[in-house]
Amino acid sequence: MSAEPRVLGFAEADVPAALAVQVADLEAEAWPGSTPGHDPALAPRTLLLLDDEGAVAAALALLYKGIPLAGRTYRAAGLSSVVTRSALRGQGFGGRLVAAARAELAADPAVDLALFSCDRPLAPFYEAAGFAPLPGTVLVGGTPGDPLATDAPGFDKAVMAAFFTETPAADRAAFTAVRVPLHPGSVDRLW
Repeated sequence: MSAEPRVLGFAEADVPAALAVQVADLEAEAWPGSTPGHDPALAPRTLLLLDDEGAVAAALALLYKGIPLAGRTYRAAGLSSVVTRSALRGQGFGGRLVAAARAELAADPAVDLALFSCDRPLAPFYEAAGFAPLPGTVLVGGTPGDPLATDAPGFDKAVMAAFFTETPAADRAAFTAVRVPLHPGSVDRLW
């Protein structure tokens, strides 16, 4: 009898080798020429959804960083490298994994918000998992000396968020229609 699909989480450095190879293969298929892995300074955590045979059906990375905005530093987490095995797309695996990521972040007392960008046509996918768009918000990634913003020419990005603070409406307002200094570095230029 086959097992039910399940979500597993690991610090990126602790992903078992056989699963790490599958994740690298999925990422190479989705983004040819990309380099697997994330900047260790962002404390990357890998979430995997395994299919009923124990193979990686979908994967994503959670990245963590403080973001100074509106007179305080928010403890932010971002979704990155969200990918589903091409043969399984459209079957709900990716949505289930993204919803699990949101639930994990909501339960983490060290996280104030989830914040990330996606291609605009994918915004409804993330909304279905509990994230909401931030109208007019621009994430400024890269570094202060070499920035990469979500409103750069040729980009069509939506900024998505979920707030887990005691004052989510006020914090959402602080992040709406502003340029957010994400600056995750030169490895994960935007998450």
